[in-house]
Amino acid sequence: MAHRQIRHQRKLYLCTYDIAQDKRRTQLFDLLKDHGEHVQYSVFLCELTKKEQVRLIALSDVILHAEEDQLLILDIGPPSLNWVDKLDCVGKAWQPAIRSHII
Repeated sequence: MAHRQIRHQRKLYLCTYDIAQDKRRTQLFDLLKDHGEHVQYSVFLCELTKKEQVRLIALSDVILHAEEDQLLILDIGPPSLNWVDKLDCVGKAWQPAIRSHII
């Protein structure tokens, strides 16, 4: 049973992109919006299982042009990690959204 729980453990990912064309940018924005919280213009926080992360990468690969576009996905760690205390914010204050899972 413990093995199954580890396999489906969620992690928090910071996703940021640089997309050359408006149509592809909108498509990727919509995809990321379906998977996480829109933090800034091209930045999202996504809480995903490994399977969801792999699927997000596969769907992104269909949208992106490898020669022109870029999506960066940084594994921050488990959602329980207190990473917000390590965040320095200059300018307008940022507050993380309250996350809840709908079952």
